Amino acid sequence: MSENPALEAHEHLEHAEHAEHEHDPFISYVAITVAALAVLAAGAGSLETMEGEGSLGATSEAVLMQDRATDTWNEFQADSIKKHLYTVASKSTTDAANIAYYKKQAKEYGETQNKLHKDAEDREKERDDLLKESAHHEERHKWLTGSATLFEIGIALSTVAIITRRSYLWYGALLFGAVGVGLLAFTYAVV
Repeated sequence: MSENPALEAHEHLEHAEHAEHEHDPFISYVAITVAALAVLAAGAGSLETMEGEGSLGATSEAVLMQDRATDTWNEFQADSIKKHLYTVASKSTTDAANIAYYKKQAKEYGETQNKLHKDAEDREKERDDLLKESAHHEERHKWLTGSATLFEIGIALSTVAIITRRSYLWYGALLFGAVGVGLLAFTYAVV
């Protein structure tokens, strides 16, 4: 597929107009087919690009969410060490004021750990959801690539049909176009 599907579709429409001037019904039908397939190819190509970008965007967000989860788990571990140190300190002194202070600190770090644990798990769940979303976009991207390719094959067959005036090539182009439309519909109905 070209870099600019809209420009390519416009060029195919111009070819269709030139063929119409020949006043050959077969050439006109095939030229109309080329134009229709070009528009479908441009549409499938645009959707393919959007799905690819959706996949990359969701993957990037998943990486960011994993980084946040890792940071939260690191904070959880640091608080676990602090909690453990205060617990040991409370058992290694006989001063009642220090024992109360150390136990209070250990309890606060334990409570903070509970919140951090939940936050980290929530971020990991969000990461997993984003990875599923990315995979979904990537699967659609694959099907749309197939659809756009079938439209391009149909355009090529139609072009050869115009040059050779062979109707079976045009019928083949119509078949490739129909299967391309089927893939396009399947992509958004099932995938």
